Amino acid sequence: MAARKLSLVLLFVGLSATGVVHAQAEAAKAADDCEAAVTEAVKRMRGKDAQDVQYIKAKRSLTPSAEDETSLKGEGRYRGPGGRTVPFTYGCALNTKTGATSGVVFRELAALTEDKPFQPDLTNVSVSDCEGAAVASLKSKNPRAGRIVLDSESRKLRPAQDERIALEGRGAFERAPGMNSAPFTYRCELEPRSGRILSVQTSL
Repeated sequence: MAARKLSLVLLFVGLSATGVVHAQAEAAKAADDCEAAVTEAVKRMRGKDAQDVQYIKAKRSLTPSAEDETSLKGEGRYRGPGGRTVPFTYGCALNTKTGATSGVVFRELAALTEDKPFQPDLTNVSVSDCEGAAVASLKSKNPRAGRIVLDSESRKLRPAQDERIALEGRGAFERAPGMNSAPFTYRCELEPRSGRILSVQTSL
């Protein structure tokens, strides 16, 4: 009897370990698929100016965001003109059932360091959260939308009413998988002290 119980325990442990390994493998594949989509987006936006796109695996962060969807965020870099290194953050949504990726966003970290007339305090403000909300808004209006890409070079910070910050930019998306990309613009307003997103607008 004791030997049988021991065998059952060992079987249960073995099955549990197999499940963990399988889940880890699935998560790694999902992250690789997302990063492949980000690489495609970077090269589509930057063309030959983006070479040797790399990702920092230790910075990957997978978070369940819906029943069949997982959000991945991370960091990477590419070699730009003149050999300079351009770091960026990225995010994308993964459908855990189909393996499809959507809502691809990448933000070059140097983009906000350039001299601009309006330089608000961004200590409590998350640009990526604002752009993520814009992507979610676009998807809610276009349920069949395929890949969505935001152009970080078009991003502009402007003063808004009541001392708010407005973030505006452009992007492109597939109205449905396989269709040609269509341009769109987005705008969101944030409260700088709390970082709260107050409104999000997208237009075609």
